[in-house]
Amino acid sequence: MIGAGPCGLTTLKNLLETGCRNVVCHEESSRIGGNWAFTDDPHRVSVYECLHTISSRRGSAFDDFPMPDDYPDFPSHRQLLTYFTDYARTFQLEPHIRLGSHVEQCTLGGDGRWTVRATTNGETTAETFDSVLICSGHHREAFLPEYPGTFAGEIVHSSVYKRPDPFRDQRVLVVGSGNSAADIAVDVARVAARTALSMREGTYFIPKLMFGQPIDIVYASWKSKIPRPILQSALRLWLRLTVGKWEHYGLRTPTNAPLEKHPTVNFGVLDALRHGRIVARHGIERHDGHAVCFTDGTHEEFDVIIMGTGFRISFPFLPKRVAGWDMTKTPPLYLKMMHPTIPSLFFIGLFQPIGCIWQLADYQARIAALQLSGRLRRPPDIDARIRREVAHHRFDPSPRHAIEVDYHAFRRELLAELATARA
Repeated sequence: MIGAGPCGLTTLKNLLETGCRNVVCHEESSRIGGNWAFTDDPHRVSVYECLHTISSRRGSAFDDFPMPDDYPDFPSHRQLLTYFTDYARTFQLEPHIRLGSHVEQCTLGGDGRWTVRATTNGETTAETFDSVLICSGHHREAFLPEYPGTFAGEIVHSSVYKRPDPFRDQRVLVVGSGNSAADIAVDVARVAARTALSMREGTYFIPKLMFGQPIDIVYASWKSKIPRPILQSALRLWLRLTVGKWEHYGLRTPTNAPLEKHPTVNFGVLDALRHGRIVARHGIERHDGHAVCFTDGTHEEFDVIIMGTGFRISFPFLPKRVAGWDMTKTPPLYLKMMHPTIPSLFFIGLFQPIGCIWQLADYQARIAALQLSGRLRRPPDIDARIRREVAHHRFDPSPRHAIEVDYHAFRRELLAELATARA
């Protein structure tokens, strides 16, 4: 196993519960929790200091391990790390986790077994395993788009952003329209001399609460009762009533319907826009010294650009013949987890739902564990299933949405697969 973040922890738990005992989980950082283990180390990707979940406590907890009742609706990263630590201790996962262990290469032998070479606390070893489960996530390789010209200030990626203090009294441009970009823009605006948010297109900014309840809980209830087109129209109307016209915030009106692309669950950025703490800007056209020229013909000078432009999916420890597909497109994996030709390889958590990922990763992990224990049959027509799954990917075709899934539809698919397991 590779990775002891939330997806790795639930994978390890499921493997142990189905009887696997010789399980080793490599985690390259010094503690469990993955990106939720906050660190000031600029060389380590982690959450930023101000981060809280965008999915609710009820919508984020594992089915068999509820979060404490005294947690707020939207827990902080510190509360989440405590939750994951308690999860690991409750299910006795820690003895199987090697901290500070960086996997360098996984090689599939002719006998169908894997040789895993890893460096743990300076010592490199090679071990042989029957199966490999990759739970390392898709927030690994920062994506930094290039623009014509040269920027004379500093450019950093959101993955190294920890807190706003280094940007005090500076002119800061945050690029991106996702949750991280919105969070960082609101956070840095508290101390910066000026903060702007550059977005290539109109984006739906959605409040975390709807009718006084976490929006993911309300949406889950509506999703089961209302057809998708009607639900999209209802969400658009509700946003018009609660938010108003996007132009009043300096934003462009989204051209797509709600839920066609991943929404940004953040109302703070709208408040900051109306109060002038943040100003909205179009996409970047080019750089010219400290000046940034935007696609609408305007330009403005900045000291720092923070690129909230996402990540590239990469598995540097796997050979190209194993994971050589175009990472900007929907992965050719059944249920986003099963390799078409290698039954001993699984990817857990290689998807992005509109909702929390961990519950769905738990179901994926259960499927993998049951297959490895012989209680769940690998589909014999897996190639056809993969082709069908890729063809029916209904989200925006851009790389940002290549691994997007509809939470509730994907949950049904995973549970249907689990239902075929032998008791």
